[in-house]
Amino acid sequence: MEVVARQKQEKITDMKKRMRDIYLAVSWREISRTYFDKSVSWFQQKMYGIDGNGGIGGFTPEEADKLYCALNDLADRIRHAADNIKAPAPNAPFN
Repeated sequence: MEVVARQKQEKITDMKKRMRDIYLAVSWREISRTYFDKSVSWFQQKMYGIDGNGGIGGFTPEEADKLYCALNDLADRIRHAADNIKAPAPNAPFN
């Protein structure tokens, strides 16, 4: 009989602190829905480092990587929108 030992996966429990520079500027509801397909309450529990039962939770390394990619995608979209400010105005009227 083979015994497989599971290694407890480390979680990032201080994500809200790590996001302090942008925490109030970002719609975490949209991040949770668009990039994680999860509820905002699930996402907020992750941000606060708790699980659904009030114990210690947080982001797994895979979830943290997904958040990293989501924030980079959002940064690219914001940069693109900012670049559109300086772009020449189209000839067609805005609908």
